[in-house]
Amino acid sequence: MLIDVNKCVACANCVPVCPMGAIYIDPAIQRATINQDECVECGTCFRGMSQEHLNPTVVRAVRKVARMFRFRFEPEPDVCPTSAFVMNELQMPRLVRQVFSDPVVEHKSTGIKGRGTEEVKTNDVNPRVGVGEVGYTIEFGRPGVGVRFRDIQEMSIELAKLNIRFEEKNPITHLMTDKSVGTIREDILEEKILSAIVEIKTTLAEVEAVLSTVEEVNRRIDTVTVVGISTRCDDEGEETHLAGLLEELGYGAERAKTNMGLGRLTNLEAA
Repeated sequence: MLIDVNKCVACANCVPVCPMGAIYIDPAIQRATINQDECVECGTCFRGMSQEHLNPTVVRAVRKVARMFRFRFEPEPDVCPTSAFVMNELQMPRLVRQVFSDPVVEHKSTGIKGRGTEEVKTNDVNPRVGVGEVGYTIEFGRPGVGVRFRDIQEMSIELAKLNIRFEEKNPITHLMTDKSVGTIREDILEEKILSAIVEIKTTLAEVEAVLSTVEEVNRRIDTVTVVGISTRCDDEGEETHLAGLLEELGYGAERAKTNMGLGRLTNLEAA
């Protein structure tokens, strides 16, 4: 994302809009400026603000006169009065920021927008996690922190040392150069994105090791992580193994989501 310095009037309305805090007013040039290293190319400033098309010269003149008479003339909040934001065409490796951060951009590897994965939300139709298996979603960067791929790789390398399987229909897995060791493309490791999800699957036997690994790595990476755990209920709609194990390990277990009735025929006798 870029700001046209010829249009910007330094109203600062865009500063609180950026989820990464990457926009600031540069006092040396009296214009809004984007810290390109912190910008994740999410498009929030471009689409999240109303874009007016006032003449920047007129707006600056009115604001200057207003300061002389000690009263304020400011645009309405969440409005860019001169449409100063420019969505520039990105190339790799920076393009990966937009793909993972802009909710309207589709991941080519999965055909899904946003973080590029349905997680286990469609498990009834396309079962990722079967009976006796445990699925994990390890989410990085939310809310408003962001994450660099080097930190995601630090986690994926440690997880790969355990008896786990990375979910194939996941954009992070797609970017791995070697799934057996969890390495990610070297050219994108320093790129920062809004958030991402690593998905893995194990048996019940590996649950303790996986959660311990996530906790340990989380202490040394520069982001935040949230772990979701899923399993498949039995034919009676009950789950009798994972919840008890989590409680034994000191984690509170509650049913956060139950998916059912998405269209896959499972009861042939009723049909």
